[in-house]
Amino acid sequence: MTQAILFLLAALIFVPLAVRAGLGAVLGYLVAGMAIGPVGLALVNDPTAILHVSELGVVLMLFVIGLELEPQRLWAMRRIVFGGGALQMLVCAALLMPVGLLLGWTWQASLVAALALALSSTAIAVAILQERNLMPRPVGQTGFAMLLFQDIAAIPLLALAAVLGTAAPAADAGHGAAHGGPLLQIGAVIGVVVAGRYIAYPVMRFIARLQVRELFTGFALLLVLGVAALMQYVGLSMGLGAFLAGVLLASSEYRHALENDILPFKGLLLGLFFIAVGMSMQLGLLVSAPLQVVVGLLLVVALKALGLWLLGLVVKLTGSQRSMLAIVLSQVGEFAFVVLAAAKASAVLPAADADLLTLIAALSMVTTPLLLIAFDRLARPETSGRPADTIEDAESPVLLAGFGRYGQIVARTLLSAGIKPTVIDHDADTVDSARRFGFKVHFGDASQPDLLHAAGVGKARAFVIAIDDAAQATRLAHELHESHPDLPIIARAYDAVHEMDLEDAHVHHAQREVLESSLRSARATLELLGFDRFHARQLADNFRRHTEGAIRQARLARQQDNRDDLIKRMREAREEFERQMQDDLARQRQHAPAKGWNAGSD
Repeated sequence: MTQAILFLLAALIFVPLAVRAGLGAVLGYLVAGMAIGPVGLALVNDPTAILHVSELGVVLMLFVIGLELEPQRLWAMRRIVFGGGALQMLVCAALLMPVGLLLGWTWQASLVAALALALSSTAIAVAILQERNLMPRPVGQTGFAMLLFQDIAAIPLLALAAVLGTAAPAADAGHGAAHGGPLLQIGAVIGVVVAGRYIAYPVMRFIARLQVRELFTGFALLLVLGVAALMQYVGLSMGLGAFLAGVLLASSEYRHALENDILPFKGLLLGLFFIAVGMSMQLGLLVSAPLQVVVGLLLVVALKALGLWLLGLVVKLTGSQRSMLAIVLSQVGEFAFVVLAAAKASAVLPAADADLLTLIAALSMVTTPLLLIAFDRLARPETSGRPADTIEDAESPVLLAGFGRYGQIVARTLLSAGIKPTVIDHDADTVDSARRFGFKVHFGDASQPDLLHAAGVGKARAFVIAIDDAAQATRLAHELHESHPDLPIIARAYDAVHEMDLEDAHVHHAQREVLESSLRSARATLELLGFDRFHARQLADNFRRHTEGAIRQARLARQQDNRDDLIKRMREAREEFERQMQDDLARQRQHAPAKGWNAGSD
């Protein structure tokens, strides 16, 4: 109980600090582990035991990922999994192995160390890809495919360490001995497939009918942990087994329920895993051998990043995607701890060298968030190296800046009316993705006068600002009004305050991005509660008129710089509006509208 309180307290202190500093939650967990571990305040003295338990977080994470991949989609990824994954291991190991040979290590030690360091952290890489919404993109799919291959390759690496060593290693370095050979492993995988199809589905259906939510949660955990334990028993990766179970259930109607029940446990255990990694770092080597640690860390991360960047060409990644892949997979993975421990136990690696590499592997996990910060701020190839596209045939009456989820709807609606807008977007990934789907989108910064001139802004009849950065959108609106005061501007607003900022910039029409969809949802809710379609729509229309009037009043009060008056007027307007709505509703119920309107009108 005391340790659980310490873990939660450390996480609540260091993770928010790291997030506020822009370092990411992963680095916050690692620092929290260092702080309470043996090299810090020594509040926890057995990080190894905590690490074994917290590895369940990685297992649950892989299960959730599997739930998002149907078997057909996984089969379609087989080439990148086995082709790209094998290439990643070979290229990174080929770059790392000469370093060991130059240090005078045996070829056996150099090979095992290089292959172990070639592994990347599934927990860190996937967490970053999900946080940045990169999993659906080519860089996310390629990175995950390589990580999946590494989970498969980690088991043969343990066997290789045992074969090349001169001593009999402890089974799996404390992870439990494998029972049986390849036939039993194949049988276990087939058993999981059959059980998932013909046993798990009926059991979930039976439990769902009982309508006892905690029982369904318990079965979800039993399913994941049971499959993981079976895979570990036969000598396969627990994470690989959990991923396989998730894939088998990806087509189930209970997929979302399973995901919602597992997510809280996954988040807590994954955070605990990173804390345990931080606690297990032998930072004493930074004092006794600082040069070896620092130089080794720089070499490992740099060589892996170089290998991955070069490999990006082979797997057909372009622009920032290559750099992102190189950074996200540049660290050493958690399974390297197991392989290095096995190499140390079998004497293929001397104990001192194995401890040094283990520290380098742990510290490499800290470098990934830092490299991403540098990448975001300084090293985006699109903003510094890629030139803006040359715009030809710029005769469209509409210019559209931004081709995200908002801009796409505007563009497609205009296209359906026979109007082909000139579209500009500053994100190279978005531009390349749009072109693959047949949309003509130009790369460039819409705030650059030369680009706008080439796009035909002088002949345009309307300019649509659909970019998602509120400050950038407001700045662009001001610049357009100053340079082309007669050009009507239609702008996407983030919220009410941003809408007022855009109106101050003299836009012709500012539309809050969620207002209409929210009103639609409100209307649907009212209809479910018994309101007829006419009254539901009228209430929504009344609210739209009220919020438009409230914004006009707020703008006036803001121009007068009277905050107290603004708050008072907004509160009075809201109360008056609610009274009017109730009175109107009472009158409307006395006069039922025509049935035809309710039946088909929208």
